[in-house]
Amino acid sequence: MTDKVLGVLGGMGPLASAQFMLRMTLLTPVSKDQDHIPAVLWSDPRVPVRGEVMRPGDADPLPWLLRGIEGLKRAGCGAIVIPCNTAHVWYDQMVDAAGLPIPHIVDAAALDLDRIGIRPGRIGVMGTPMTLRTKLYQQRLASLGWECIVPTDDQMTRLVSPAIALVKANQVADAFEPLAEVVNDLAARGANAVVLGCTEIPLGIQAGPASRLNAPVIDTIDALARSAIAWARS
Repeated sequence: MTDKVLGVLGGMGPLASAQFMLRMTLLTPVSKDQDHIPAVLWSDPRVPVRGEVMRPGDADPLPWLLRGIEGLKRAGCGAIVIPCNTAHVWYDQMVDAAGLPIPHIVDAAALDLDRIGIRPGRIGVMGTPMTLRTKLYQQRLASLGWECIVPTDDQMTRLVSPAIALVKANQVADAFEPLAEVVNDLAARGANAVVLGCTEIPLGIQAGPASRLNAPVIDTIDALARSAIAWARS
């Protein structure tokens, strides 16, 4: 299909990166091995914690992100995707360092909202505390006409953050109930869809029955995979 090589800046967390590779492979229309997208996965789980709001003295993830970008550039990649929502807080610095296309995961989510017929209006966004407090989704989607509502502080502390931690600890099945509770509460508050704006959250949601959810959800791993395929086929 293409001689373009895709770089995947991963390890944040490792399971989400592996899921991205799986989903990109399954979503790519092919008839043989050679039709797939050549890709290099840089999976470095040593990147310092990104999910919580940073405080003085916290380790800075950016040097680790830039190190991965440099490795992918040396491997000959022509574009880089990052299957970690929170890492996009440092998006501008990464683009400047890469000098390569880096499809933005929020733009990918917006395309997926349109793909399933969710027009601008009220939607829910779930993510890490860092992602939500920096308004990574809220500001970018507001410019496209969506009104974003987010979990309450209590829900973040009691349900969302512990569920993300469960996925990172490979206890994926246990993450479904708390995440589903938040999806359904956002739906009750008027959300026409819920963006799963942390790449651990789709893994937890998929561990339970979709019939338990009261709103359609946007899997940002799948959304980013579709953007990667679109780049490769362009």
